[in-house]
Formats: sequence, C-alpha cells, structure tokens
Amino acid sequence: MKKSFLLGLLLSICIFAQAGGLMTNTNYHIAFNRMMARGTSFDIDAIFSNPAGLAWGHEGWQLSVNFQKPWQYRDIKANGILYEGKASAPIVPALFASYKKDRWAISTMIGIVGSGGFVEYKNGVPMFNALINKTITDLTSGLSSATGGAIPPITPDQYNFDSSMKGKQYIYGAQFNFTYKFTDNFAGAVGMRVNYYDGYYRGHVIAGNHPTKGTLASLLLDVDQKGWGLTPMISLNFHKGPLTLSARYEFRTKISTKNDTNVLNAELNSEGMVTQPLTQLVISGAITPEQAAAIGKGIQEKMAGGFDPYIAPYKDGAKTRYDMPALLSLAAGYEFTPKLRATLEYHFFDDKNAKMANDRQKELTRGTHEFLAGIEYDINEKFTISCGGQRTDYGLSDGYQQDTSFACDSYSVGLGGAWNVSKVIRLNAGYFCSIYSDYEKAASFGKEVFSRTNHVIGAGIDLKF
Repeated sequence: MKKSFLLGLLLSICIFAQAGGLMTNTNYHIAFNRMMARGTSFDIDAIFSNPAGLAWGHEGWQLSVNFQKPWQYRDIKANGILYEGKASAPIVPALFASYKKDRWAISTMIGIVGSGGFVEYKNGVPMFNALINKTITDLTSGLSSATGGAIPPITPDQYNFDSSMKGKQYIYGAQFNFTYKFTDNFAGAVGMRVNYYDGYYRGHVIAGNHPTKGTLASLLLDVDQKGWGLTPMISLNFHKGPLTLSARYEFRTKISTKNDTNVLNAELNSEGMVTQPLTQLVISGAITPEQAAAIGKGIQEKMAGGFDPYIAPYKDGAKTRYDMPALLSLAAGYEFTPKLRATLEYHFFDDKNAKMANDRQKELTRGTHEFLAGIEYDINEKFTISCGGQRTDYGLSDGYQQDTSFACDSYSVGLGGAWNVSKVIRLNAGYFCSIYSDYEKAASFGKEVFSRTNHVIGAGIDLKF
C-alpha cells in the first residue's frame, strides 16, 4: 500500500505549511520596534516605511545596520493534549543606505521581507496522528468485516507514534528607490524589490511498536523549495509645517517555488496487517487461497485509489505559489513641539488575492487590516524615547486554519529609545511583543485551540555623512 491513503492526505495538509502574505514583515529597522508607526519618518528607516519622505531627510549619505532576535511559540491543544511548536530564527540583520542631494534621493535596503525563521513540532501535530489512526482503522476494520470478524481490527491503543515535523521559510529582499521632491511640500518615489524565497519541509511520522506487527505505517518527507519574484512600489509624501501625510503602495509579488525533493516516501505495512493474517486463515482452512486473494485485492484497491493529486505538490520539480500580497499604507504624522511627534497609520494587505498553496487564500474572508500608533519624544539633544502599538486583524476562517500553519489576531506593543552619540552616530534599541487571541476550531477528532506568543528585541546603528 505504498504512497496510498496515508501519504495522500498527509501531504494535502502539509502543502498549507506556508501562509505567504500573512507572514509579510514590516519590522526591518529598530525604529519600528520602539515606535511601530513609522509611515511619516524622514530618517533612514523611511527607505521602507516612507520612501518619498527621504526628500526631507539628511543631505548626503546615510547608512544603517540593524540586528533583531525574535522568538515565538505556536501551540496547538487538541483533546487535552498540548503540541508545542517552537519558532525561532538566528539574529536577523537588515541593511539600509541612502544618498540625498537637493531635490532627489536614491536608497536601498536588504532584509528578510517575508516570514523568516524555523518552526518545529518535536512531537508532531494532532492532524497527522488522527489521519494515521484513520488509515490503519479503515484498513483493518475492512479486513475484519470481509473475514466475518476472524481477523480483529487494530485499534490506536495497540501502537504508538514517533512523529516530528519542522519547516523553514525565508523571503530575502533587496529594495531600490528613487525619490524626487516636486514642490516644497510634495514628493514622490518609485521603487522595486527583488525577493528570493528559500524554504524546506522535513519530517517523519511512524506508527509502530505493535506487539506482533512492529511498524504499521511510516512517512518520510524532505523537500526544499526555492523561487523569486519582483515587487514594484510607489510612494507619495506631503509635508507642510508640523503636518506630514504619506501613502505607499506595494503591488502583489508573484512567487512560484520549485521543489527539490530529496525524500518522499510512505509505506503501509500491508504485509503484516493484510497478507499474513489472510495467509494464516488459508493455512487453518477457514478460507480458500482464492478467497484470500480476492479479499486482499479488494481492500488494497479501496485504499489506494484517487490520491495522486495530493502527492503531486511534493514531487520533484513541482511548483507551488507563495505570493506576497499587495500592500496599501496610509499615515498621518504631527509634530506638536520640536521635541514631541506622533503618527497614526493604517495597512491593508490584500491576502485574499495573493495566491497560496492549493489556493488556500480562498478560505480567507477578506484581507488583513492593521492599525498603528506611535509617539516619540526627545528628552534632549542626546536621547530620544518612543513607544507604540499595533492591532492586526486577519480575515480568518476554520477552513484557513491548519495544524501546520495558522494565524491569530493580535495586539502588539513596542518601546525603546535612541542615543545620538555624535552628529555622525546614532544608536537604536527596542523591544516589542505581540499578544494573540486564541483561535478555536472544530475538527473531526475534537476541538482544537491554536495559540501563539511573540517577542522581538533589537539594536542598530545609524550613520550620517
């Protein structure tokens, strides 16, 4: 029963392991960590958050190097059992550079623009265990029925699981902008980002240690995926006196990845579960060899048919879409005094129209809404403090949420500060955390509760010449 029911359904779940646009990053510079709403910035982080705003930025060269350390847990609770998923990433860098002269500026940024990290479930996930249970139960119950109960079915209490799943997803980006100030109060910018997708899936699921049959079923998966895409973008900025207004639009990024499949193998121990029991019945005279052959053939045909579409997405050379969504950003900033500034900002990610694996985006009810607010205060010429908040509201549904990839609406808060060491050097430090709302979903094997936690710390240095 190779590559049968087990592999078909397991891989139909696995293809949802990446969420594309729902993992779009916006925290590249530490100024975001400590304030969040940066859509009206004129500093070097404007290269991403407000490219047109560079028209009012530093005259000459600016450089910035930033390092962040995120850590996150993605847990699933099903039938009273907690499946802990630890998502991590090494120190995540981002580089910025810009040059401004009179009315124009050029700029570039390099960073991890989508997702970025690893996730591992050391004990597997509940959906995999439930699917294997169903496969073995259906197979052996069918055999028991066909033999009038002479061969008893195998129940889940007669074996255990050795299961582990992990994945990686990075979307690296290199962005280039050209900014021009049309009037004293109005500027625009155009840009392009080159995105490179690098991900993998590694995992195994083994149902074994049956008293007499040993291993009943196994799945081995080792697939690398790579691809790339382009993101055009435009930005507008209006600045007059204490008021700044900005708008930025990123077009949808089409990313198609190609599989480099190292291992794709599923085995169901039909010898131990079907052939040997039937042979014993033949030896005992309970059935004839012809009856045994007919029963075995009927069971295998019932379990093996119609699952090629599920296997196909992980075959070597197969392609999968992981688009990044179009993004609209609107922001309004106001300088109450030369020392006190505040910004309100709105993001809309059009996830509903960004293609995902297996057209999963169709399960969303709408795109993502984000609302941000931040405030910044200069204590003196040397030190600045800031804080901010963000509300992220996805258009989630039960059909979208999967064990291997899920999202939860959240509130995020950030704080930190900056130290002007000299006219050339500025140091930034910040921290933010996200507070997620649990998501409950009814599953075929009982209720599931999805939960997440997230923390990020970071530090960076800005240089002006």
